Amino acid sequence: MTRFGFLSTYPPTRCGLATFTAALAGALADGEPHAPTIIRVLDVKESPRGAAGIGRIPSTVDLVGGNRVTMRAAVRALEECDVAVVQHEYGIYAGPDGDEIIPLLRSLNTPAIVVLHTVLTAPTAHQRVVLDTVCKLAAIVVVMTDNAREILMRTYSVQRSKVRVIPHGVSVPREAHVSNDGGPKRVLTWGLLSPGKGIEWGIRALAQLQDAGASVEYVIAGQTHPKVLAREGERYRETLQRLIDDLDLTGVVTLDDRYLDDAQLAEKVARADVVLLPYDSRDQATSGVLIEAVAAGVPVVATGFPHAVELLGKGAGIIARHQDPQSMAAAIRTILGEAATAQQMHDAALQHTQDASWPAVAEQYRALADRMVAIAA
Repeated sequence: MTRFGFLSTYPPTRCGLATFTAALAGALADGEPHAPTIIRVLDVKESPRGAAGIGRIPSTVDLVGGNRVTMRAAVRALEECDVAVVQHEYGIYAGPDGDEIIPLLRSLNTPAIVVLHTVLTAPTAHQRVVLDTVCKLAAIVVVMTDNAREILMRTYSVQRSKVRVIPHGVSVPREAHVSNDGGPKRVLTWGLLSPGKGIEWGIRALAQLQDAGASVEYVIAGQTHPKVLAREGERYRETLQRLIDDLDLTGVVTLDDRYLDDAQLAEKVARADVVLLPYDSRDQATSGVLIEAVAAGVPVVATGFPHAVELLGKGAGIIARHQDPQSMAAAIRTILGEAATAQQMHDAALQHTQDASWPAVAEQYRALADRMVAIAA
């Protein structure tokens, strides 16, 4: 039986990597006598009890940025495991471009599966060095799309034999679509808010849809990202609200600042006619929101970041131009105005994600880890 250790942000921290790790660790633990070891990455030391409604987390130790004592403790805990699963994102570890992960990996004797959540097409010199070094120290490197693998091979110095593609898992099944009973069609964006999500372009796209006879509303659900909140407060959300007011979209565009639990999110997604991802990024290799929307069978309009291009190219949605509200509005109009098109996207989405449930994805990690352990024996 392979003993897993995870190094990542983790609930009650609220971010995509924390959600990903909790889902994967939970799927791997299902039916096993021992829970995985969790090393939770933090900016500062926190109480073992986090946000309201979330109980004590199963972390063995916290890795606090810049704290060598917690780094040594993290290494010791991971070395009690057979395989370490390390989430990599430039923004979660301390040091320039998160380079504090490098001495930790160098100290670690347990073989590591490093999961890359961002693969930049045009990294800075230091970003390139960090990722090259992380991949060199990993036993296996996992990316979640074929596109990300090709960028990795083209841009970085990584052994192709180390790289595996395992898709982002999804929570399925979602609730079936719920009709709005003659009410307005609903466009939905969800996730933690931060500059770069391009929400301002989505709001401007809704303004383009306010034709005579049109009945479309836009719900933007999610709290401000905790790191953005600590650094800038609610400046971005306030900017969005001013834009809504300036475009006379009050009552049409809603900012829902709650952090939605699974049941609340499922209800929102079930009532959506279109999911809009107007992200500014041209580098985003993985989007949990995108894969969840596709798994729910909701047609998606997204800008052309790599994960969207690969996933929606199979028929589950439409790619819109970056920072172009007219392009986004035209794509939304196509889906809302053509029932047959929306149905085709729904069917394509469900077909593409039928093998991407968290249990199925966890089995791919388990098989990979078992082979690593067997080779090391």
